[in-house]
Amino acid sequence: MSEILKGLRFLKGHGTENDFVIVPDPDGLLDLPPALVARLCDRRAGIGGDGLLRVVRSAAHPEAAPMAAEAEWFMDYRNSDGSVAEMCGNGVRVFARYLVTAGLAEGGELAVATRAGVRAVRVAAEGPDGPGEITVTMGRAELPGPDGIVVTVGERQWPALNVSMGNPHAVVFVDDLAHAGKLLDPPAVAPAAAYPAGVNVEFVVDRGPRHVAMRVHERGSGETRSCGTGACAVMVAAARRDGADPARTGQPVTYTVDLPGGRLVITEQVDGTVLMTGPAVILAEGGIDQRWLAG
Repeated sequence: MSEILKGLRFLKGHGTENDFVIVPDPDGLLDLPPALVARLCDRRAGIGGDGLLRVVRSAAHPEAAPMAAEAEWFMDYRNSDGSVAEMCGNGVRVFARYLVTAGLAEGGELAVATRAGVRAVRVAAEGPDGPGEITVTMGRAELPGPDGIVVTVGERQWPALNVSMGNPHAVVFVDDLAHAGKLLDPPAVAPAAAYPAGVNVEFVVDRGPRHVAMRVHERGSGETRSCGTGACAVMVAAARRDGADPARTGQPVTYTVDLPGGRLVITEQVDGTVLMTGPAVILAEGGIDQRWLAG
């Protein structure tokens, strides 16, 4: 075991119950192989989390160094199985909450580097009810096709819309969220060639005008209580289904998205930029038992 790992510290946080192990590593010194990330995220034998957020200065990470002039901090995000992911919307909010709580950034406006690019974040001031909500500029959604994508669960099949939020999503509209099944394993998506690196699959029902609810299977993590990029993809898919396109109408569109772990408010602006607003909480911090690490 390296001497650096012996001093491993962590925090635990969540955004609408999408929870993360947070590992501060400002100088980029830690080696976190996939097997160790998976152990840390294990809900029975580890700390437990849908993923891991490594907090690294952009200048200290080879993937983020080109973004260092725009964003001091890089969110090195890993899925709970240890695989690397491009982006995590709830993770960005939790990441920003950590930066402010730790005194590494001021509240208000800040920038976070991710593998999907730099994301602008606005951290609202704390009020009488606790920390304010966090709004993330998630970039523009892309609908790259192809047509003809089909998602299958058991004997049911649905057409899916391919939406990219820097990571891939297949969005399907269903009559009942229970039709998604247990989502322990990835739903079947065809053609497989449409998503060579896997895909997040969202199942969506209507709750009212510009108000939907969803469940999601996140690649590398299974079903999660919330998915920020998934909620953004769902909002854009629902808007297009409903005939709303801000680029065409000149009017922004806002949807409320209910998830098992809470509620997010998603707005698509006239220029196509998607804004996500929701809570983020840091709930614990501590150290790792060295015998566990050695094992």
